[in-house]
Amino acid sequence: MERRRLLLLGGTGQVGTALRRLAPERGWSVSAPERSVLDLATADRDSLRQAVAAADLVVNAAAYTRVDQAETERDAAIAANATGPGLLARVCAEAERPLLHLSTDYVFDGSGTRPYREDDPVAPLGVYGASKAAGEAAVREAGPRHVILRTAWVFSPDGNNFLRTMLRLGRERPEVRVVDDQRGCPTAADDIAAACLGIADRLAADRPDDASPLWGTFHVAGTPATTWHGFAAAIFAEAERRGLPVPRLLPITTADYPTPTRRPAFSVLDCTRIGTVYGIAAPDWRAGVRRCLDRLTAH
Repeated sequence: MERRRLLLLGGTGQVGTALRRLAPERGWSVSAPERSVLDLATADRDSLRQAVAAADLVVNAAAYTRVDQAETERDAAIAANATGPGLLARVCAEAERPLLHLSTDYVFDGSGTRPYREDDPVAPLGVYGASKAAGEAAVREAGPRHVILRTAWVFSPDGNNFLRTMLRLGRERPEVRVVDDQRGCPTAADDIAAACLGIADRLAADRPDDASPLWGTFHVAGTPATTWHGFAAAIFAEAERRGLPVPRLLPITTADYPTPTRRPAFSVLDCTRIGTVYGIAAPDWRAGVRRCLDRLTAH
């Protein structure tokens, strides 16, 4: 059987790395051009057309993710998170290729009291969230054959993320202070990659028409909801079981740790729709933490 072809933008990020590892096991051959070859923030229509034409499905996992720096690098954030994805979506629509575009909980302002649903109004607090919301709008405007997949608090054994930072601080400091009044959903990158492949498999099998419920916006994020402090406590508990150094962990408030960009105080995502439409359940992030520690401590 001929392998299905997946074009992956952002192949060196956390989700992209996981996708490159998992996709071949699911019958997908992956083309993941490096940014020096195809940079979504600067790519022209012709180069995107050439790359998209050689694929059966496109996954955009590329993004500008430096939340605080985005406040002073607005043009770079908009180019990578809004303008580039909009052009990519138009090229995919012209070529009749499905597009799976990754987005974020930061499109919401965190003032809610129940998990955010896909149709809740967006109200980003900073440039990063605004650029991602603009990217979503541009993808929708290009045509119906897209899936926007919002996720949150991504971690993995690769790249820069909260889990790796906590493990480093555990080695370097006797005490670590972590915010305990922001609530959200840690999500393992390999769980996001698995969800992307589940969606890709279904789109390839069903070949849905424009009106199909398989298209649109979905949430995939870890369960149960927790705080950054709760997330850190779980990381250090797993680290301690493996004999790694762990610090004393203290809770602090957001006010104790000011940042250039306000973070959503409550960014829990409701993942009901992806379960109903695709049969994809919200993954337990604690299992993801165990997998990460297993990989990082493997000898």
